[in-house]
Amino acid sequence: MEKPEQKKTEALAAIAAAETLDALEAQRVAALGKQGWISALLKTLGAMSPEERQAQGPKIHSLREEVQSALADRKAALEQAALDARLAAETLDLSLPAPESPRGSVHPIGQVMDELAEIFADLGFSVATGPEIEDDWHNFTALNMPESHPARAMHDTFYFPDTAPNGGRMLLRTHTSPVQVRTMKAHGAPVRIIAPGRVYRSDSDATHTPMFHQVEGLVIDKGIHLGHLKWTLETFLKAFFEREDIVLRLRPSYFPFTEPSVEVDVGFAIENGRRVLGGSGDAPGHGWMELLGSGMVNRRVIEMSGLDPDVWQGFAFGVGVDRLAMLKYGMDDLRAFFDGDVRWLRHYGFSAFDQPTISGGIGATGGGARA
Repeated sequence: MEKPEQKKTEALAAIAAAETLDALEAQRVAALGKQGWISALLKTLGAMSPEERQAQGPKIHSLREEVQSALADRKAALEQAALDARLAAETLDLSLPAPESPRGSVHPIGQVMDELAEIFADLGFSVATGPEIEDDWHNFTALNMPESHPARAMHDTFYFPDTAPNGGRMLLRTHTSPVQVRTMKAHGAPVRIIAPGRVYRSDSDATHTPMFHQVEGLVIDKGIHLGHLKWTLETFLKAFFEREDIVLRLRPSYFPFTEPSVEVDVGFAIENGRRVLGGSGDAPGHGWMELLGSGMVNRRVIEMSGLDPDVWQGFAFGVGVDRLAMLKYGMDDLRAFFDGDVRWLRHYGFSAFDQPTISGGIGATGGGARA
């Protein structure tokens, strides 16, 4: 081992004298590379007798560890020296003009999503998500819409040619209700969630697009009734529109996944030529606007989600996020939301610093839509 000891001394000296990372890498390759002298020593262990290997093996491994440690220490020292030199060379000229303010903005849909999450979080709801590509069992059957149910015709569905693992059809979800089923099956009850997200239907005009955003709410617990639903919706709408004079009217309706089902109308008045929510819908100059659908969750939906409908009851509601944005911020065409027009976004977009909070105000103060 005299020659290896000499090689080690020379290698440690060369490592300590390396002035650059490239020079240090050359020393690493010379010692530990495939053709390195330490690698060659390790290969000799296979030809030794057990006694020789027991005597020489620890020495060779100790030698390798010393070289590796020296390489690591020198590399850290060189990198720190390079960083110190760079920091010393970099300066900030405070006399230069301030950089241009950020040009990006938050899309109104993103802003409204944040507002919804903040309001419902204050009411004890959590946010749940699910896949946008669904199977027809979760999208229809589990929501009390079997294959022959006429309610399926209410949804202009985008189907895929692929077959789902359960033998059904794959599709782009037509609502976020499948998230409710998946949540109940995964976590049981009680449940208090909102499910915001993109949904897809084959429809396009000034108030409909093939892709739009929806938020649905679900509460499953013991002793839940319609009074809880109305209070939740009133509290949500008052916080979202930042008005205390929001008045709701519940009308009987039909949805296959709720029983009883109710359409929710909101009173409005005409201000400056456009509808503004608030006030009594029956007063002169006022009216009622249909805003969302809701109801008590159908027993069959609760049962297919793995819960006992004799123990657990609940309510659900759904509303278009895009429509909420249009009503709150005075937009008249849904298609403009997805045109990608920078001028439109510059006017209606919100600063990233305008984060909605319960204490500071839900409506952002910097958005062009509020100007």
